[in-house]
Amino acid sequence: MLQDFKAFLMKGNVVDMAVWFIFGAAFASVVKSLVENIVMPPIGKLMADVDFSNLFWALDGKEYASIAALDEAGAAAIRYGTFINDLLGFIMLGFVVFILVRQVTKMQKKEEEKPAETPADIKLLEEIRDALKK
Repeated sequence: MLQDFKAFLMKGNVVDMAVWFIFGAAFASVVKSLVENIVMPPIGKLMADVDFSNLFWALDGKEYASIAALDEAGAAAIRYGTFINDLLGFIMLGFVVFILVRQVTKMQKKEEEKPAETPADIKLLEEIRDALKK
């Protein structure tokens, strides 16, 4: 059974999948950094520096000045502002990935559109065919 498991792990598909999983995790961190550090700051400026992270609803009925005060008191709360920030980040991340995939697809189509050069033997056969037609 151990040999079968080892054979399963060493199959090309499993190894390829592991490599792509690691690559995907690294790519996700790069795209997340792109969204958080390059895309979101200008959007934040356009929205007059709005930060939703301090929006919450304290479940104990008391009012707190900030998330820090809430955490200091150890009170439970529904932090809907953090959820809004995460949702906006997810939408922006999805949009950036969409743009990247779209550009890669366009580049792949351009490569596919290039006509393949006709092999020499096919050219010779075409010349013979054309000569015979004359």
